[in-house]
Amino acid sequence: MMKQEYAYWMALAHLPKLSNKIKNELIVKIFQEGLSIIDLFQLDRITLKKDYLLNDNEITLLEESKNDLANYAFIVEDLLEQGYDIIPITSENYSSILKNNLKRSYSPPVIYTKGNKQILKEKSIAIVGSRDASEIALKFTDNVAMKASKDFKVVVSGFAKGVDKQALDSAIKYNGQSIIVLPQGIMTFDSGFIKYYRHIIDGNVIVLSTFFPKAPWNVKLAMARNPIIYGLAEEIYVAESSEKGGTWSGVLDGLRKGRKIFVRESNHAEKNANKILIEKGALPVDLAGNIVKHVRYEQIETFTHVVSEPKMEPIETKIYELLNEGAFTSKEIVKKLNL
Repeated sequence: MMKQEYAYWMALAHLPKLSNKIKNELIVKIFQEGLSIIDLFQLDRITLKKDYLLNDNEITLLEESKNDLANYAFIVEDLLEQGYDIIPITSENYSSILKNNLKRSYSPPVIYTKGNKQILKEKSIAIVGSRDASEIALKFTDNVAMKASKDFKVVVSGFAKGVDKQALDSAIKYNGQSIIVLPQGIMTFDSGFIKYYRHIIDGNVIVLSTFFPKAPWNVKLAMARNPIIYGLAEEIYVAESSEKGGTWSGVLDGLRKGRKIFVRESNHAEKNANKILIEKGALPVDLAGNIVKHVRYEQIETFTHVVSEPKMEPIETKIYELLNEGAFTSKEIVKKLNL
């Protein structure tokens, strides 16, 4: 790909108020027509409306984005000089797992990375859970990351504290590979690049962002990052979830889409929503991450108490003793007992 095309890819990818579905449909259309990304920005309004099915507002947004091309060109130079990669959705380096999971409707048109791009082509899992994770949830995360590393599966991490950070650190500890998915622009991760420099250079960690390269961290980006974490993984393991928040909504969305999601089976003393997610269709796994095979049943708390035999009246006792001797009709019973 020619370097000057990257600025146009960025202009399209970060076009406001236009969904990824519309952006990706434009990309598909221009490639069907044998056009380049640069050609898209040269099309007239009539063609964009008639052949590309854009409305007037969308066409205006596309036209206005041309004003940002010079700025994007400078950013492209900075990115490439500093060793970052700009990967459009049409590139062979784009994660096929991400594309298959998010489909045309949600796949980001461009991703930014730094590190070994081959990692994006490997089998992968994500381990997700609470920021304020319990000790048992962190132990589970460590176990699953260890197993994944031994099986040569990449561990996807959202780089939040708690389960995400444990997943990354454990993958590194067990000499595995990991993808760090940022909730910010990739050019704002300076401290992280310093900390994980050796692992990135050694080819065991790749840092990835889908946001404008200079975008600082904010809550909206953190929430928008979660589908990317799930999208980059073939399997999803849930260490711990509450009944709200990113993990909860991400798992429910994944279950609706038929994703393979494993949830740690919690004990009765824990206060989390793991059991609810299992009841909703997630697969239960034990502390080592292995599927739990058992018959599902309601966990009902029971109380054990002794029930004594009811005390019989004297006449009932006599009848009972008589019947133990043999079979009698009612008339014979009356006669024998002088009733």
